[in-house]
Amino acid sequence: MNIFRSLIGRVWQDPNAAEVVKISSGRLYLGRSGGIRPSRECIYNGAMATVRRVPSVEHNFQLVITRVYEDGDQELLEDEDETDEEKVFLIGQELEFRPSDTEEGPGFLWRDLDGDIDEFYEFVAFDTNEPTRAFFETCMYRAMYERKYRASADDVPDLELEQFIWKATDIDDKGNHKTVGDEEAIPSDSTPKIPIMPPDDPGKPSIVAKPANLWLWNPDAEDFVSAYDEVLYAKIVRRSTGDYDYWLAAASDRGELLSHKLDSSMNPRWASKTISLTWNYYSEGSQKSWALQFLNEEDYNEFKDTVMRCGWEILHREPWGKAKQDEQAYVMSSAYEDVEMQDVEDEEEDADEIESELDPDQEPSDDGEEDEEEDAVPQIKGERNSQLTVGYKGDRSYVVRGNNIGVFSHTGGGDNVKYHATISKIATPKGKEFKPQEVMLHDQDTKMVLMNPSNPNSLFNLDIERGKVVEEWNIHEDVPVNHIAPDNKFAQTTPEQTLVGISHNALFRIDPRISGSKMVDSQFKQYVSKNQFSGVATTGTGKLAIASEKGDIRLFDAIGKNAKTALPPLGDPIVGIDVTANGRWIVATTKTYLLLIDTLIGEGRYAGNLGFDRSFPATSKPIPKRLQLRAEHVAYMNHDISFAPARFNRTEGQEENAIVTGTGQYVIAWDFAKVKKGQLDKYEIKKYEDIVVQDNFKFGDDKEIIVALQNNVLAINKKNLKRPTRHSLAPIASGSGSKSKSNIVNTPY
Repeated sequence: MNIFRSLIGRVWQDPNAAEVVKISSGRLYLGRSGGIRPSRECIYNGAMATVRRVPSVEHNFQLVITRVYEDGDQELLEDEDETDEEKVFLIGQELEFRPSDTEEGPGFLWRDLDGDIDEFYEFVAFDTNEPTRAFFETCMYRAMYERKYRASADDVPDLELEQFIWKATDIDDKGNHKTVGDEEAIPSDSTPKIPIMPPDDPGKPSIVAKPANLWLWNPDAEDFVSAYDEVLYAKIVRRSTGDYDYWLAAASDRGELLSHKLDSSMNPRWASKTISLTWNYYSEGSQKSWALQFLNEEDYNEFKDTVMRCGWEILHREPWGKAKQDEQAYVMSSAYEDVEMQDVEDEEEDADEIESELDPDQEPSDDGEEDEEEDAVPQIKGERNSQLTVGYKGDRSYVVRGNNIGVFSHTGGGDNVKYHATISKIATPKGKEFKPQEVMLHDQDTKMVLMNPSNPNSLFNLDIERGKVVEEWNIHEDVPVNHIAPDNKFAQTTPEQTLVGISHNALFRIDPRISGSKMVDSQFKQYVSKNQFSGVATTGTGKLAIASEKGDIRLFDAIGKNAKTALPPLGDPIVGIDVTANGRWIVATTKTYLLLIDTLIGEGRYAGNLGFDRSFPATSKPIPKRLQLRAEHVAYMNHDISFAPARFNRTEGQEENAIVTGTGQYVIAWDFAKVKKGQLDKYEIKKYEDIVVQDNFKFGDDKEIIVALQNNVLAINKKNLKRPTRHSLAPIASGSGSKSKSNIVNTPY
């Protein structure tokens, strides 16, 4: 196969080359290996064979047999019942593809996966030389490699491809497969015993069922331990056929061991390296982490695809088939894969991190961390901190608490945050008090724009120096303002007066300098349907990203125009959105995960442009990456995940290098440089005694994080966040992780 490497490289590395290799002349047969039926019949008298890329799914290829007509063949079609033009087969190891020799010439054989077990297809090549046939065969093996490992076969040595060369097998007297001529290579008792499939409840039919091992996270052992001594069946069960109520179940031949309702709060996480699924489930007053490990990659992939489809149906309340093909591909591509792409320069650093993590009894060092003893907002009975906005000038941060705003300074150096003043009793110019729903600094931090939930069609201008609301800006009598954003990423550092607003279905510019309604009529885009817009962010040049409660994201190059890119919803509502200054990356926050999207168009006519300026080709939308917490870490934290809106660090003129968010009592930061390399779980954590309301980086600083707790405000240097371990997350009482039947067996439904 080595002689074809340079030739293959030219076609394989070109993503725009739909067809990888073709044999243009041949004949297709359907064969049967036994029984009284004819052993071989011609399907296409003239045919060509092609290895073709699947445009919507990376690393997938198809074997396509196309009918070729000769003179007079078209007239015969009128008398035939079936006139299909081509047959398409997804290339995978299960085809049992191999070369064959016939009296007519060399060819290829593969299983008919939709037919009986003894049926196969055979393509006989005409006028095809041996190098061409061998080249075709090599391309088939490379396609199998890419599908199995979800990775490029460009630099794969020939030795790695030999695993896909089919070997004749037989069945021994115990029902196990053995390779002919190599009976001693694999002991017959090495095949796991598969339990008898328990019968389905007619009211709760299985959508998919695959043999797997069940594991439970043991905090004392700091590892997954077997929750059941034998292989069982992992199933997705539909509670009733009339709704979208799906459950993840594990069952042996003696019945179900557990049944957990399928939803995004499970924090599902897929790992192709270990062909496993981990998830969380809260029961008996504690958060548990479970894992299913499948016996082979094919079962793993089919189960994963089924879970993704069912999850989409649950969130959209409609059948998966109603999603467009490109939307389906986008959803499937978002399934989190625990795969790291490590650079050489990171190896030493990562090795040190792993070594320190292996010692669970090592006490975390303080690293010079100072105690955070900051002055809190003066306590107001019944009220808690609800919002945080970090200033661009003057080293000020502002925290909303009821109808008061606490002002804090962080000019003392280090991690100090000091209470400075309170802007009390926020009220309209007419004196009616209100609790701000959303706030945004404006005009070089001299103003703060407030949203009043009792008056959604207006905004209110708070003069920070005077400490009072001085103006009401009437936006439009028919259009409410649900969310606001600056004109561009750094507009708040300038005297820029205009800002951006969105309602549930409209995007518009606001200019407080114009008389009457402050909406700019020429920069207004409204949709007929209720899109449920939930957030807006701007790039350094004023391009816009808008998210919705439905989970979709729209990218605009300007207000008043149609979106250049519309990314379909995965289904989970988006509660916050941010974008890097150059527009290359978007981070969207859902309840249980962050969605990271690269807006660079990688192929097609507009390759090299961003999705803000041009539309992605329908067949090559970006592959979203999920940033989520490992299931075992959530088990230590012992509460459901509910992320605060995530933010990139903000430094004008420099690229972003960190992402920060919070959930429960924890501040969490990702190293953005590592995330871009594919190391999606390289995050660090800091635990507090109070609930984290919101957090954000100090402007111009990628180290200092300002944190608003429910009853306090503080700062922490990012270096003082800890790697997530048992000690840094939560103390676990001795014995609490011991396995018991009550921990494992759940009453179904």
